[in-house]
Amino acid sequence: MASIQTLSDSDRRVLARWALSCAERVLPRFDADAAAQAEICDAVDRTRAYSAGESSAGEEIKKRLFAVKAAKAATTPAGGAAARAVGQAAAVAHMDAHALGAAAYAAKAVSLAHPDRPEAVQEEVRWQIADLTDREREALRRLPPLGADSSGPLGEGLLSRGVLGSVIRQIQAAIG
Repeated sequence: MASIQTLSDSDRRVLARWALSCAERVLPRFDADAAAQAEICDAVDRTRAYSAGESSAGEEIKKRLFAVKAAKAATTPAGGAAARAVGQAAAVAHMDAHALGAAAYAAKAVSLAHPDRPEAVQEEVRWQIADLTDREREALRRLPPLGADSSGPLGEGLLSRGVLGSVIRQIQAAIG
């Protein structure tokens, strides 16, 4: 049985655009060795291609963890969060709920880069919500609330805690 955190392939392609948009805003914070940089750039390119209908979910699912591994090479915590945002965006081909993970990690990167400016996270979340198209909002509304379903990233796990959980809850409340 499929998870309720996975919608149609069409919805995943639509949400991949927004997830990547969120991740790319913070990507300049990622600094690592050349191999990790190349993995992140490849994940960005693949996510963009998937969103445009130029690759299949199967192809992307096989490679979705490459960016997560590259994040370990980040030279700063903010850079690691930025790379994880890319990893979550790439994983949208597997499960729609990862789009919210991409937004959350992007906001976490902002939080880590600006610990003295808590309002920076709120500014980022407002931008993320404003960047949503009507079709993306509609798709996100069909996902379960954070913590309501354990069969994917929106379960009671890493994405439900701290800045990540707070951001996802704010986005879900805003698009209600």
